[in-house]
Amino acid sequence: MNLKFRLTILSFLQFFIWGSWLITIGAYWFQNKGWGGAEFGAIFSTMGISAIFTPTIAGIIADKYINAERLLGICHIMGAVVLFCIPIVENPFSFFWVMLLNMVFYMPTIALTNTVSYNALKTADRNVIKDFPPIRVWGTIGFIVAMWIVSLLHIETSSAQFYVAAAASLGLGIYAFTLPACPPRMITEKAGSLVEALGLKAFALFKTWKMALFFIFAMLLGAALQLTNAYGDTFLHDFDKVDAYKDTIAVKYPAIIMSISQISETVFILAIPFMLRRFGIKNVMLFSMIAWVLRFGLFAYGNPAEGLWMIILSCIVYGLAFDFFNISGSLFVETQSSPQIRASAQGLFMMMTNGFGAFFGSAISGVVIDRFYTDGNGAKDWYGIWIAFAAYALVVAVLFAVLFRHKHNPADVMEVKH
Repeated sequence: MNLKFRLTILSFLQFFIWGSWLITIGAYWFQNKGWGGAEFGAIFSTMGISAIFTPTIAGIIADKYINAERLLGICHIMGAVVLFCIPIVENPFSFFWVMLLNMVFYMPTIALTNTVSYNALKTADRNVIKDFPPIRVWGTIGFIVAMWIVSLLHIETSSAQFYVAAAASLGLGIYAFTLPACPPRMITEKAGSLVEALGLKAFALFKTWKMALFFIFAMLLGAALQLTNAYGDTFLHDFDKVDAYKDTIAVKYPAIIMSISQISETVFILAIPFMLRRFGIKNVMLFSMIAWVLRFGLFAYGNPAEGLWMIILSCIVYGLAFDFFNISGSLFVETQSSPQIRASAQGLFMMMTNGFGAFFGSAISGVVIDRFYTDGNGAKDWYGIWIAFAAYALVVAVLFAVLFRHKHNPADVMEVKH
């Protein structure tokens, strides 16, 4: 089977699993269960908590002890079991711990999927910067397909969404064992220090001021990503309480409207190789930060009727905001890392974005929204929420433009390290 096609299937299923519930869990939580906002912030923080340590640990294991594709398969099979159990949970406290376990198995697989793909492409003498984005775009398509299935089946507020995710996770877990071998690279190396013995060499990237600053801003942008994932679908669902909007398409099928964000991703992913060559990582990430400001600002002024164009434009802008930060950042880390720490370095990037960034973004936003933007009846001030998020993204963008220093060399972007 063609290598690119095999990796395309991997990418598609990897994000199909997440798309089955990530955007719609808010509707399930608030519309079906009627649980509180602070508790929901805690649920979304499970992604951050697990990503703080599990991607890094998984990366170390893959670099030193076990093939990355096998570890990927094990994680997805275990994740399928947990996803299947989620619908039987009947209180917020238990839901938190079950979701945390689910995230412990899922979060490492994002970095492992990148590692397996990068390794397979390099082994086949392909250029990662050029060939990976067209493969990764199918992950976004998988996310979209999952959202549409959940929406068209009208299970956005139902526990059935977790069964869809469980089936996909089990399938990918089995499929992972058939992927090209990605063996450990440090297994034959003699450890010269405790750091090397524990497989923590990737943390040496923090010794470089440029990389340390890069990871800090990756964390801050990771927080912005979780804000839109946590509240975008719920924002549209809340318009159902307004008579003027409750029969609009955006309110009836909010997941489909939100999927425009992922459709937009498919376009911007393909633009990444050109943008990195032409503008460099600093400008590409700065474009992402400005896009986050627009994403939140357009939500603040949009509505499902005459303001629908602003919601749609916000979803289009999301593609730029996500891709130019998340995927470009992953590729940048790959170009700055040696083959011996490739999995660990990707795990480190995941730790900062979907770990610390997601944790602080989810936990703090849940408390702030409950305290300052929710009235006594539970109604949310969405205008104030999105404006506050936009202001946050603007501050991050200004600080990044001033503090981050990186001399762009197009030749370095296209370099492939074996």
